[in-house]
Amino acid sequence: MPPAPTRPPQTQLFRSNVEHQLRREIEIQSHLRHPNILRLFGYFHDDQRVFLILEFAAKGELYKRLQSLSYFDERAAASFIAQLARALHYCHSKHVIHRDIKPENLLIGLEGELKIADFGWSVHAPGDRRTTMCGTLDYLPPEMVEAKPHSHHVDVWSLGVLCYEFLYGSPPFEAAGHSETYRRILKVDLQFPEKPARSDEAKDLIRRLLRKDPADRLPLPDVLQHPWIVKSLGPQQP
Repeated sequence: MPPAPTRPPQTQLFRSNVEHQLRREIEIQSHLRHPNILRLFGYFHDDQRVFLILEFAAKGELYKRLQSLSYFDERAAASFIAQLARALHYCHSKHVIHRDIKPENLLIGLEGELKIADFGWSVHAPGDRRTTMCGTLDYLPPEMVEAKPHSHHVDVWSLGVLCYEFLYGSPPFEAAGHSETYRRILKVDLQFPEKPARSDEAKDLIRRLLRKDPADRLPLPDVLQHPWIVKSLGPQQP
């Protein structure tokens, strides 16, 4: 596959100073091979646009499915979380941190399998320490909110936020204003509504993922062995 373009067209995209981000996205996603990561086969461009050649996800956007149902049942949520945990574990083994895991960046394949689809904020970080604040507010971990260096543990936090959203229909720290959302994230102000009723095992996994200290968050291989995942799906392999 050819390298990402070094002289891209002078479109609004590049006048907006995101040329480097697009090149990085192409280089990272094109080298990833995992059943739960959307394949990027190549790209081409004309004088106005850049075209990415992507795997077709026949069942569309996970975000739309979540919106239509409001939330998933525990088995469906556990299945999506297990698939995400495997995909993120693979990314981290390749020194890739995604940094923007959210429903809008996930697609569903023909067999109902989850696909991570957008690597626009991802980074290849062999040193595993970054400082750029990026991603989407409701999914930001405390270390990013505090502008501290971050590592692959940011993706583990986002997995916890997603697990909560899959089960309850909204992110756990959502608030009326940005400052209140920041405050709730920093306090890890985690509250579980009474409805819909959820199992203690599901709540336990969320608590283990949403820890303020990144080193305290449950490692991704251990997510697959957590009692909630095993109870819902049976034993899982990384």
